[in-house]
Amino acid sequence: MKMNYLFRIAVTFLGIGLLCAAGSKNVFAHCDTLDGPVVQTARIALEKGDITPLLKWVKADDEKEIRAAFQKTLVVRTKGAEAKELADMYFFETLVRIHRAGEGAPYTGLKPGAAVDPAVALADKALESGSVDKLVGVLSEAMSNGIRERFQHASETRKHANVSVAAGREYVKAYVIFTHYVEGLHAMIKGGGGHHSEGAKGDKGHDH
Repeated sequence: MKMNYLFRIAVTFLGIGLLCAAGSKNVFAHCDTLDGPVVQTARIALEKGDITPLLKWVKADDEKEIRAAFQKTLVVRTKGAEAKELADMYFFETLVRIHRAGEGAPYTGLKPGAAVDPAVALADKALESGSVDKLVGVLSEAMSNGIRERFQHASETRKHANVSVAAGREYVKAYVIFTHYVEGLHAMIKGGGGHHSEGAKGDKGHDH
């Protein structure tokens, strides 16, 4: 029971990018990296000449376009090493662009593998190994640290909240950050997060 609860928290963190302090909208643009699962599947498909494994990454309505691009790429790849490299990159970009569009996400170009968030890399390793324990541990610790740090700051400033107006405002600021963080976590645990969600709502939960 406890593991299921923690796993849900882990998935939620991945879905909305709480591990990124800035809350960037593109934190988990995992599928638009050269080391991401979409491009990796494409590399294998092109080498084998079999598009079937790729089709799961696109909507049914986009299958025709991907099939056409795949066939063109296979033909151009036979024209030499340089042509092969250019053809492959063209196909990767086409595939990722269509995949992203199918999920309602913008395409801003292919990125190096280093762009993958460490938490997402851990998620991939968890699936490969068949064990989610390390991923749950890392994300649970991150959540715990986030709560404790904000609590500590709010608790300390609360002691001096009535000393002066400035001190009071400092406490209110810390209070808002702490409560919004907890509120955001609770909302995400209840509702979950999408693959390309825009990030934690952070300090937008309620007004003070």
